[in-house]
Amino acid sequence: MSAEDLEKYESDMELSLYREYRDVVGLFSYVVETERRFYLTNNVDLQVRGDGADVYFEVTMSDAWVWDMYRPARFVKNVKVVTFKDVNVEELAKNDLEIPKTD
Repeated sequence: MSAEDLEKYESDMELSLYREYRDVVGLFSYVVETERRFYLTNNVDLQVRGDGADVYFEVTMSDAWVWDMYRPARFVKNVKVVTFKDVNVEELAKNDLEIPKTD
């Protein structure tokens, strides 16, 4: 496989991942960014652990989707992340003007 083929493959995978994200983002309430991953989730618990200079973050999520193009199954039931870097948790805004779906 040439470098060009590999680059095209990765570009196709990223585009596919973005399309999947666009399709599922409305199912989730929170976005969680860690140093290594990006998650969509409906339940998140962020705990700051340690004391003084030895602080780390423990993030527990359930009902999550992981932004990772190399992962075959991106939906996960439970996730626990421990990191020494900052964690960003953001609640997704629900569109108040969304038209209700009818059967």
